[in-house]
Amino acid sequence: MSDYSLAPGAPRPRRLRRSPAVRRLVSEHRLHAADLVLPMFVKESLSEPVELQGMPGVHQHTLDSLVEAARAAADAGVGGIMLFGIPAERDAVGSGAWDPDGILNRAIAAVGAAVGERTVVMADLCLDEFTSHGHCGVLDAHGEVDNDATLDRYAQMALAQAAAGAEVLGLSGMMDGQVAAVRHALDAAGRSDVIVLGYTAKYASAFYGPFREAVDSQLEGDRRTYQQDPANGREALRELELDLSEGADIVMVKPGLPYLDVLAEVAAASPVPVWSYQISGEYAMVEFAARAGAIDRMPAILESLVAFKRAGADAILTYWAAEVAGELGRSR
Repeated sequence: MSDYSLAPGAPRPRRLRRSPAVRRLVSEHRLHAADLVLPMFVKESLSEPVELQGMPGVHQHTLDSLVEAARAAADAGVGGIMLFGIPAERDAVGSGAWDPDGILNRAIAAVGAAVGERTVVMADLCLDEFTSHGHCGVLDAHGEVDNDATLDRYAQMALAQAAAGAEVLGLSGMMDGQVAAVRHALDAAGRSDVIVLGYTAKYASAFYGPFREAVDSQLEGDRRTYQQDPANGREALRELELDLSEGADIVMVKPGLPYLDVLAEVAAASPVPVWSYQISGEYAMVEFAARAGAIDRMPAILESLVAFKRAGADAILTYWAAEVAGELGRSR
């Protein structure tokens, strides 16, 4: 017997790791396809889908290819699809966002008709894809984002997206009072059935880089006057309190892996579902590291998603949603 042998009866946690079947039986957290939401991009000017250089495997879609990819995602069992639209023309106020014939609203209707009975159709509610300056709101005479004027535009956008058939509206602009403005507009129009997803803690992150390519962002400068400072954690709980008081049905923490501490605190405090968004830079790091042979791709993807569940996320927006849903279905 080794001098370092454990005494009889000593704790041996390794017993619960001895085989795949045992590990599966005692697993504290599990991924399900229904936990995953797939963000998708539709670009009005395209005649065929275009793969993004910064996000291998992710495409800007035509309306037809978007519907086809949405059907594949629904077939895999994803819980939802979050739609982003890129118009052919932009203006200073983002008027294409509430145009019933605008690309995003047409996409909502088309995807809803194709898969709306099998998965939840969601829409990004923000002006950055639609404005010529790339900010998430309208600008005042000094070139600053006008918070309250932007709320009026968000209300118009909410009504247009609800009319197109969106079940969940993702309020990603980070304007003060955005949840209250949208909830009031929906309720006043008799659309109290539409779900409001508040982007409660959305940080001014360096990891959004590839997303700028995905939406052909026109932004010059940054969004630090309205997105949260990465140095601040307690601020997220204040934002949570405000979003809940304004009527948010679901709350969000974004980005994901760099903010798991914030996600855990929000999840512990929230009486409503908490989601998180595994953003473009997180996706790109894994994809390019795997291509370089530095990591094993699918185990790294699954490990990153389990981290969200462990931190308290009820659902995860991820560009791997359809692929992982298929992987989970094969592994059952």
